[in-house]
Amino acid sequence: MNAMDATPWQAWAILSAVFAALTAIFGKIGVENVNSDFATFIRTVVILGVLAAMLAALGEYQSLATISPKTYLFLALSGLATGASWLCYYRALKLGEAARVAPLDKMSVVLVALFGVAFLGERLSARNWLGVVLIAAGAVLVALRSPA
Repeated sequence: MNAMDATPWQAWAILSAVFAALTAIFGKIGVENVNSDFATFIRTVVILGVLAAMLAALGEYQSLATISPKTYLFLALSGLATGASWLCYYRALKLGEAARVAPLDKMSVVLVALFGVAFLGERLSARNWLGVVLIAAGAVLVALRSPA
């Protein structure tokens, strides 16, 4: 186990939220004068470069032969879902305000909870379900346009 694996999942989740917030702000500015699909392409190229450099620097490349067909299938499906999400997200940023787009995008939290229960057999307590409902309500409330 390396030092990065020893970091608690909560720290990584908070960092993910910080970077997701920066993604919305930087993306909104970046997509201003460019086609949203092309902006997604540029973003993807940058991500590929950063990940390749990270894997090389940490020596974490893995032989492709060690990966099962099931893993390939689900990683490919995840990649397709990610690509579709990014294309939709950047289109939404192009058309809407970042402060209203990002909360609706975070409805994914609600959907992950529902899908986790439905497809992965995960269990949520009453308190967890209350949190899911509050996240959904909060996302909708933030996304609504205030009366003028």
